[in-house]
Amino acid sequence: MKENTTEQELIKQDFQKKYIDRLQRLRLMDDDFMSKCFEDDIECTELVINIILDRDDLRVESVHTQHEIKNLQGRSVTLDIYARDSSGKHYDIEIQRADRGAGAKRARYHSSVIDANSLNIRENYDILPETYVIFITENDVMKKGLPIYHIDRVIRETGEYFGDESHIIYVNGKYQDDSPLGYLMKDFSCTDPSDMHYKQLRERVRYFKETEEGATAMCKIMEDIRNQAMEEERINLAKNLIGSHKLSFEEIAVYTNLSLEQVKELAQNMS
Repeated sequence: MKENTTEQELIKQDFQKKYIDRLQRLRLMDDDFMSKCFEDDIECTELVINIILDRDDLRVESVHTQHEIKNLQGRSVTLDIYARDSSGKHYDIEIQRADRGAGAKRARYHSSVIDANSLNIRENYDILPETYVIFITENDVMKKGLPIYHIDRVIRETGEYFGDESHIIYVNGKYQDDSPLGYLMKDFSCTDPSDMHYKQLRERVRYFKETEEGATAMCKIMEDIRNQAMEEERINLAKNLIGSHKLSFEEIAVYTNLSLEQVKELAQNMS
């Protein structure tokens, strides 16, 4: 019994070590890590928004990470960081490492979903809040070599700003000069908190990497993400096997480690 317990403990320790090693390689440019670091953290969110908008007077009142919003058709979108400032402006901050995840139509969709959920029945359109959809991208997705890109609707014939108060901003994570925005992008790319410029971000990252409580919380999230990915793989495999019509539902359940009820439900939804 003692030998079995020791073996189980060794397996658990090895499992935890792998997560800790991976945790040390994470950066704020990794959206899951960033979401946890910014969770309910008004100070860090306020810092980022002020730097990106080149302001120093914006005051964030609320912040939510992994905030889910549904449209009228029931399709949901999950915002990495959703914040509101003291003047009522709304902010969606998205981290994107892959260029294809930061397309123009995704930015448009995020903006439209925020708008659609900002008014109640019979409320006037004039009270729609000013919104900012901000993509912080690992690469220069616009490929113009600029540190930041501001997208606003304009009247083509006059070049004047349309004034709908809907803004889209792309921040180039590759642009890391010695400006406030450049230092921010350097911090988002750091794996070692000691190398980070901004104190607020440095202390938050250090908490999740260098304290037992923070690291445990982060490793639990990483484990949940891993388990969710494995579950999705099993479900996709089961769907393929159901579609092939070569195995019984019972055999598919055994092969994919899903319950028979799950397999039957998948088959029913596919029919």
